[in-house]
Amino acid sequence: MNEPAALPARPILASSCARAATAAEARFRIDRPIGGRAAVIVALDDAAGDVVDRVAERPWGAARFFRTPDGRVEETFEEADVVIMIATADADAEAGGAIARAAAERGIMTAGLILGEGFAVGGAVSALRPYARNLMITADEQDVAEVLTALRA
Repeated sequence: MNEPAALPARPILASSCARAATAAEARFRIDRPIGGRAAVIVALDDAAGDVVDRVAERPWGAARFFRTPDGRVEETFEEADVVIMIATADADAEAGGAIARAAAERGIMTAGLILGEGFAVGGAVSALRPYARNLMITADEQDVAEVLTALRA
């Protein structure tokens, strides 16, 4: 069996990280801190509202927390980057749809977090699936805070 010929040794070139440290490349760096998002968090039912109330007690940046708004959804979206709908098995699908449509009209991303397990939240999943661009189902209410932290809310 013939062995392939060994390739000649090549010098190691400066990595892109090393080049990025040069003065010429430094002018392209962003030199200000990346800010948080202006998140609107909306509970779609009473049980979700209790979770939202507890999570809202933590220190957040520009996040605003609401129980389902009474017909004035648009007012809650001023300067919002993301709308996160929190729901349980008793989610108000009509309110979720109205919120998602109002957000879509403004080009605001929507996400849904459904608290519960298995088939118990099937109705909430069906209600939010057409409207939430991202949908997460969890049994742990701590995940609500974790998602908000990840979004820099």
